[in-house]
Amino acid sequence: MVRYTGPKNRIARRFGVNIFGRARNPLLHKPNPPGVHGAKRKKKSDYGSQLEEQQKLKAVYGMLTGKQLVRYFKEAEASKGNTPQAFIERIECRLDNIVYRMKFSSTIFGAQQLVAHGHVLVNGKKVDRRSFYVRPGMTISVKAKSQNMPLVKDSIVAGGRDFPEYISVSTENFSGQLLSSPHMDQVPFPLPVNIPLICEFLAHTH
Repeated sequence: MVRYTGPKNRIARRFGVNIFGRARNPLLHKPNPPGVHGAKRKKKSDYGSQLEEQQKLKAVYGMLTGKQLVRYFKEAEASKGNTPQAFIERIECRLDNIVYRMKFSSTIFGAQQLVAHGHVLVNGKKVDRRSFYVRPGMTISVKAKSQNMPLVKDSIVAGGRDFPEYISVSTENFSGQLLSSPHMDQVPFPLPVNIPLICEFLAHTH
């Protein structure tokens, strides 16, 4: 199980947005991208643009690995229908991300911890695999013994994020349900991410 432990603030500054939703916004004191300030930026090549979109997507979902993106793309490509839609659906419906969308954690990294440490139930059964694929109709909840954890309680009380329309949540019961498969246009990204361009990139490099 790979867990990202690198410089989160540096990544947020690179994209110019509090991409991980951290309580202490890393852009307040250092709004500029890392590196030499004042230097002119070169125009990105098509490859550079595709690579940057991929890096944004990895960051949004808690620093997914390249191997994970390739696996999700191949699964999407093999399915019937729109490949970019199937691709983002597989990533958005990861258990750690659904826990984050339901506001049981204020950051995706906290959601990863909740799942990995066995605090989350799927249809009443413990699931500690972060990449578990949540399907419509499944109920996600926090274990009764874990509901008083500051990580969970503080996140539910805090504002700032709305629930996506494909999710129903009962904050009183610390539970929620995935109502339908998320459409690409419904996913609340903290910054624009070009999913078709990423799929084009992955199609040509793998």
